[in-house]
Amino acid sequence: MKTISIVVPCYNEEKVIDTFYAKCSEITSSINNYVFEYIFVNDGSSDATLNLLKHLSLMDKSVRYISFSRNFGKEAAMLAGLTSSKGDYVVVMDVDLQHPPKLLTTMIKHIEDGYDSVAAKRVKRNGESKFRGYFSKKFYRIINKISDVNIEVGATDYRMMTRQMVDSVLSLKEYHRFTKGIFEWVGYDTKWIEYESFDREVGDSKWSFWSLFKYAIEGVVSFSTTPLKVSSFIGIMFAVLSFIYFAFTFCKTLITGIDMPGYASTICIVTFLGGVQLIALGIIGEYLSRVYMESKKRPLYFIKESNLESEKEE
Repeated sequence: MKTISIVVPCYNEEKVIDTFYAKCSEITSSINNYVFEYIFVNDGSSDATLNLLKHLSLMDKSVRYISFSRNFGKEAAMLAGLTSSKGDYVVVMDVDLQHPPKLLTTMIKHIEDGYDSVAAKRVKRNGESKFRGYFSKKFYRIINKISDVNIEVGATDYRMMTRQMVDSVLSLKEYHRFTKGIFEWVGYDTKWIEYESFDREVGDSKWSFWSLFKYAIEGVVSFSTTPLKVSSFIGIMFAVLSFIYFAFTFCKTLITGIDMPGYASTICIVTFLGGVQLIALGIIGEYLSRVYMESKKRPLYFIKESNLESEKEE
């Protein structure tokens, strides 16, 4: 029988792990012809998450866990889980049950139909603020316009992939990872299925608005050079406007013989242009910082303990 690996990143999820495992096992136990393995990745949790995972692994031999030396982030946790997976197919899903386990049966059906990947996207964000939902939609539309990847609006990390696609994703070794973009960049035939998102079963989201904003910047910088082109365009535009203004001032002074006053306007213009220059430097700095971090070739994570064999830092 073929094996399906379920990769589950966890960060301070002691309140929901048992519920997730129970609901997920209820679904997987009803699916025939497949063997399931769980790979929980403890991303440096400070609560009892690791102890609960150890307890589950003693009760169920299909439960495996990886525990980081500290919090390295969800991207690193997903990478560690994918790297450690041995299944013919691999599923990535969140532990908070906002990714409905019942979709697993639908995913398997489409995989059996010949798709390389089956991904879930939210069509309705129940329990989420309109402010956050609005900016989320705008982000996907913007990144699709300025990058060479096309990410579905409402796309999540919840998906099932063939081993071939997983190996392709793992072949990309960049330090700064935007997995939603990587999934699309590697290609392969993907079937999108829709679902409604609800509040977490228990606990609070670990993603603040600032965290999501930084994640959005990561996505834009990882898959587009448009910000650099925009800053160049703005620089050229202001250079042309400055030349026109200089020519206008010079001609008027020759005709009237009177110098044009304007200390206040000069200060405003200089201050404004200084701000534009700082923004441009910030954009350039974002790209240069990524080159710098990539050149260090630091591991993306360190594994402190695991019940998997031959685990090491990546």
